[in-house]
Amino acid sequence: MADNELLHLIKMINHIADNLDYDGGETEVALKVLEHIDRFWAPSMKLKIVEYAEVDGTGLSSISKLAITSMS
Repeated sequence: MADNELLHLIKMINHIADNLDYDGGETEVALKVLEHIDRFWAPSMKLKIVEYAEVDGTGLSSISKLAITSMS
């Protein structure tokens, strides 16, 4: 079971992906998500979401997964 912080990170990255998903393909939107994460997330947050994506990742949208894959 994921802890509360991880659940919040999953919700946030999916929300960012949903908000940026306009007039673009998945790759373009994933790059925008990645830019946002790079600018505003602490390294510990990035590490936690990358580790989650590598171990499970079922709660992530396809765009979120693509953005995370580009991070690692």
